[in-house]
Amino acid sequence: MEYQIRRAEIGDIPLIRSLADICFRHTYREILSPEQMEYMMEWMYSSESLYRQMQQDGHVYYLCFDEPNKPMGYVSVSRESDDLFHLQKIYLLPERQHGGLGRQLFQTVVNHVRSVHPGACTIELNVNRNNPAVGFYEHLGMHKARQGDFEIGNGFYMNDYIMAIDLPQTK
Repeated sequence: MEYQIRRAEIGDIPLIRSLADICFRHTYREILSPEQMEYMMEWMYSSESLYRQMQQDGHVYYLCFDEPNKPMGYVSVSRESDDLFHLQKIYLLPERQHGGLGRQLFQTVVNHVRSVHPGACTIELNVNRNNPAVGFYEHLGMHKARQGDFEIGNGFYMNDYIMAIDLPQTK
């Protein structure tokens, strides 16, 4: 199957929101309470939040499309410090999971990091401890570096593993 991955722009915010409405909700439908789901959707995916992420917080989004240009998923990454990057989000439509596209989105993040930082560095991500995707990330070479319960507001917590992969310096 042919597909394309391209860097998202501010004009893609409505598309990211509509994908999140399906992907994020599907991923966490059995993990989060409905109240926490709504809180997190607003916190992470409101137009204002996405705009701030892209314009002020340094999040770089990429969108994945199949032919003929149907959106399938998204990924975002940000720089946390000199040698540390954070894979913020990686989601595919439920019917597009388990077909290799997640690996391609992950590789897009690695390629992006390499384009801005050829030296040795680390990519981390937060993943809910009950999310079956933990195995996917381990398959990609990530490891559980630590875990924590992170307060996000309104009495809600993210109960996550922090997974990491170390990238060597490029030649």
